[in-house]
Amino acid sequence: MNWKKVLSTSVVFTACGLALGACGSKKTSQAATNQTLRWSEPSELQTLDVSKVVDTVSSDMIANSTEGLYRLGKDSKVEPGLATKTQVSDNGLKYTFDLRKNSKWSNGDPVTAADFVYSWRRTVAPKTASEYAYIFEGIKNAADVTAGKKPVSALGVKAVGKYKLVVALDKELPYFKLLMGFTPFFPQNQKAVEKFGSKYGTSAKYMVYNGPYKMTEWTGSNLKWKLVKNKNYWDKKNVNLADISFQVAKSPTTSYNLYQDDKLDETYLNAEQAKQLSNNKEFVSLKQSRSNYLEFNQTKKEFQNKKIREAISYAIDRQQLVNKVLGNGSLVSKSVVSKGLSSHKGQDFTAAAATTTGANYNKAKAQKLWKEGLEELGVKKLSFSLLGDDDDANKDVATYLQSQLETNLPGADVSVLNLPKKTRITRSTDGQFDVVVSGWGADFSDPISFLDLFTKNNPYNNGKWENPEYDKLLTASKTTDVNKSDKRWNDLVTASKLLNKEQGVAPLYQLAQAQMLKSKVKGVIYNTAGVAFNFKEAYIEK
Repeated sequence: MNWKKVLSTSVVFTACGLALGACGSKKTSQAATNQTLRWSEPSELQTLDVSKVVDTVSSDMIANSTEGLYRLGKDSKVEPGLATKTQVSDNGLKYTFDLRKNSKWSNGDPVTAADFVYSWRRTVAPKTASEYAYIFEGIKNAADVTAGKKPVSALGVKAVGKYKLVVALDKELPYFKLLMGFTPFFPQNQKAVEKFGSKYGTSAKYMVYNGPYKMTEWTGSNLKWKLVKNKNYWDKKNVNLADISFQVAKSPTTSYNLYQDDKLDETYLNAEQAKQLSNNKEFVSLKQSRSNYLEFNQTKKEFQNKKIREAISYAIDRQQLVNKVLGNGSLVSKSVVSKGLSSHKGQDFTAAAATTTGANYNKAKAQKLWKEGLEELGVKKLSFSLLGDDDDANKDVATYLQSQLETNLPGADVSVLNLPKKTRITRSTDGQFDVVVSGWGADFSDPISFLDLFTKNNPYNNGKWENPEYDKLLTASKTTDVNKSDKRWNDLVTASKLLNKEQGVAPLYQLAQAQMLKSKVKGVIYNTAGVAFNFKEAYIEK
């Protein structure tokens, strides 16, 4: 499968796919004098460090203030970033990128091939402990470097002069060019990293920028910040906004009030708001390649019991969850892979991997398995906590899940703990949870972006589920079968079904985000996988 075929699998929601506000993003004579966009975010910004980013808010901020080899345009199509020319060897194992020579960091340094070499080596270095180091697998020696078996200098990336970057692969990667538009593969300025040390990326002032915008006013913990037009950006003529003002509003009610008072140009909506406003001309439902699921801490005896995990999954009415609790167009998930992400020979992956095992509501089956599981554990009841984020939507989901489990599973005592997203992620990573509502947005348009999470040694496998057969299937899809499209597809479909059958995780729903967007806002590009929002050519119309 070549990268063009991968790109064609992206979901298209409008003819623009999706250019919010307009099919096109060029500034017109109707542009307003005041080019300030006011945007609401549902959760905090966590980091500006390319090697440490794990969340979508941070990824969006980095992608709009840092330029990589490519940018993601409409329909997830890669567009020129710093790469002016790309050559691929006949065997697909060598990429040569010529870089533009007029890109500078905000500290005045030129952006060179060495900045990519440094960044990639820093991310895969074991001492960095980057949770995205695994995504470099396939680049020559990356797996061995991450495992500490080889030095970072062995990574298959090198600078030839100042403006030529050469990347060697261990194996052909069908989605390689898509990866180059994803934040972990962006460059970093070594001088800045070393100057700021442990503070690097922790606030706006401890960072340098080479993208369309520069970050200001973020202290590292506050809930307001700005992206300001970067006057030294190589393509500044196509950057129309003077600045973008961001404000975290965990309550959609508060955010919508600000929107109505014309203090925000965009706001997310809760279920009730979405139902009431769905016919409004400014209403938008953003389909996402993001799945939410329950992850069980399988280092604990009770969740090592497959029947307990199954019972919890079968006890949840997902249709009611998406219709009545979320109400924003979200879909019931039958697997962790999102619908519309990828297809093969005209068949969507979720259709090929469809199974009723482990992802549907069956109260009687849930109670039977629950009873048997408790007997195997030698107990008559089970108390456990459910960890989730502290925004209104996630609080509603957690409350609903608590009610379903305590109502449908006799002897289940479920406590809910909603924490700020950053804290929830830290606790998940450290294994400080019983059951957690986790979510993952695809990094690129391929099922492996989800399925790879649950291999034995993946850093995002917070529940520590293990299955040798599953790992074998994922390995085959990335090695022996990587260029055999039918075999690779079957590997991934079989793995998805196995994950459900063994209840490695319990799929819940595929997220859609209901949003209000002022009609004067034009040219914001939204993609379902990888970087979500591209503000480069956005503008405000009169």
